[in-house]
Amino acid sequence: MAGKKDNKNYKVIAENRRARRDYAIEDELECGIVLTGSEVKSLRQGGANIAESYAAVEDGELWLVNAHIPPYAQARTWGHEERRKRKLLASKREISRLWNATQRKGMTIVPLVLYFNHKGLVKLKIGIGKGKKHHDKRADEARRDWGRQKARLMRQRG
Repeated sequence: MAGKKDNKNYKVIAENRRARRDYAIEDELECGIVLTGSEVKSLRQGGANIAESYAAVEDGELWLVNAHIPPYAQARTWGHEERRKRKLLASKREISRLWNATQRKGMTIVPLVLYFNHKGLVKLKIGIGKGKKHHDKRADEARRDWGRQKARLMRQRG
């Protein structure tokens, strides 16, 4: 199978850049997503937003809540709701694992990346994470700054 960089079908639609800053992501999972035709056409044009969205397990099913997919202009009559709940496709075992993590361990299911995979299907990568406190964010920032400074010092010496 070809890598993600050289595959013409692989395309990132939307990315939640703040997720890794606000949450300590412990595990990632790739899910399918149930969409209507006008939503897929709109995603091909771009402009989706998953930054304010989250995933939740309700009645044994996994749902993406508050994701914004803009309306498709040519589908006026049979368009779609921009912020409707969308069902995510995952195995029962994965859904039960996610439910246990959110209910017992107090974790959150955060959408990370919405993309077209190598087959041209829309996929969503979700992460299971715990919210970071302010001091955790500061510690990460200090660690990142020290890494940059160390790399700069190594470049000057060599």
